[in-house]
Amino acid sequence: MIEAAHRIAEGNADQVTLCRTGAEIDETVAAGRIALILALEGCPQIDKDVEIFQTLERLGVRMASFTHFGRSALGDGSGEDATGSRLTRAGVEAVGLLEELDVLIDVSHVGRRGVEHILELATKPVVASHSSAFAVREHHRNLTDEQLRGIAATGGVVCVNFFAGFLTGDPRPTVEHLADHIEYVVSVAGEDHVGLGSDFVDEVFGEKIPACDLPLIIEGLDTAILVPGLEGPAGMPLVTEALQKRGLPEPVIRKILGANLVRLLR
Repeated sequence: MIEAAHRIAEGNADQVTLCRTGAEIDETVAAGRIALILALEGCPQIDKDVEIFQTLERLGVRMASFTHFGRSALGDGSGEDATGSRLTRAGVEAVGLLEELDVLIDVSHVGRRGVEHILELATKPVVASHSSAFAVREHHRNLTDEQLRGIAATGGVVCVNFFAGFLTGDPRPTVEHLADHIEYVVSVAGEDHVGLGSDFVDEVFGEKIPACDLPLIIEGLDTAILVPGLEGPAGMPLVTEALQKRGLPEPVIRKILGANLVRLLR
């Protein structure tokens, strides 16, 4: 997959660049191209061999989350919150190594106690690449106020998830539900610690899931229920419009749309 990403970038160099540093992101965006960042989700390929992170960093990986919904060799996902477990010994080792490598630690999908453990250990900023607010929608994939404040205290950024099931229980989700989460995270974590974590999965599921297996239910949520207009990146201007309608100042909106995350990567 990493090789495929490099080939895609090289084959479309007029449109995108695979970036390893903040300076490369700045140069790419200034040139009107899309800056791509390689990230790992779940890390099943690591198992307990955390030194593999060194190899992956050499290949361009700049961010890693330790789990998906379930259990990994590094820790438990949020779907295992009932276990009350923290990071494993390998997970603790991974935190230290990733900070040494300047690879961002991503707490999205990590269980509640695991996030707490990472925040205790972290000496550098951490990120939540696609997580919304538990106070607005009570789902284990979302972050509590304490977690939001903890991520902000590291200097990190919480990127709010667009997936309808994490935003609301309403079967007719809207962009306003997303705006509710963004405004809430701003109120708790601060305007310098909020970003967008779209989690656009519709095309992925369309390519990977046979029609006979649909509708696909994950963690009790119907993946076919999407926010109208936000099925993919073409709808991103709807987010800007929703935040403008709520009266957020332009400088704050620009921070949310990407300036905060770029600052963190830089």
